[in-house]
Amino acid sequence: MSFAQGTGLETKFQEFGTEAGLTGDSEIAGYASLFGIPDQGGDIVAPGAYAAGLRRLAQAGRRVKMLWQHDPAQPIGIWDEVREDSRGLFVRGRILTGVQRGAEALSLMRAGAIDGLSIGYRTIRAERTAEGRRLTEIDLWEVSLVTFPMLPEARAVTASRKDDAELLTALAQAFARARADLA
Repeated sequence: MSFAQGTGLETKFQEFGTEAGLTGDSEIAGYASLFGIPDQGGDIVAPGAYAAGLRRLAQAGRRVKMLWQHDPAQPIGIWDEVREDSRGLFVRGRILTGVQRGAEALSLMRAGAIDGLSIGYRTIRAERTAEGRRLTEIDLWEVSLVTFPMLPEARAVTASRKDDAELLTALAQAFARARADLA
């Protein structure tokens, strides 16, 4: 986890699974966060943590930004869909290849060199638990493509059909739970 100097902005990283890829020319989709799973910093996002913040963004006519490595000077695309479901925070969007860094990001993703998503947010409410910090309300600012994810179990998938994405995500979560049970 990192903090942007003086902003209170926190970032969390997530890794794309090996099944991740692209749909169409530049569309990506996956989970930027999974509920109930501790990240490498000990934070656990609670179901519903994003709901109020996403409503506030929508009411203000603003959107969650797609950035490159959390750099606000490097937007690389558009998130067309950002929503909570029973698993976590699902995102679907397009990398803009007319933007130089977007074209580079797309090339890196296709080559398998970049495989992570990361959230940038401000914590509104959190509580300490025996497992770590439980985040119960978050103002989501951005979801970035990154090199090093903070939440390896939160796998992103891309598929041409939503059903395929949900099936692959469910499998990734089952493997993560099995791995945790074996540890």
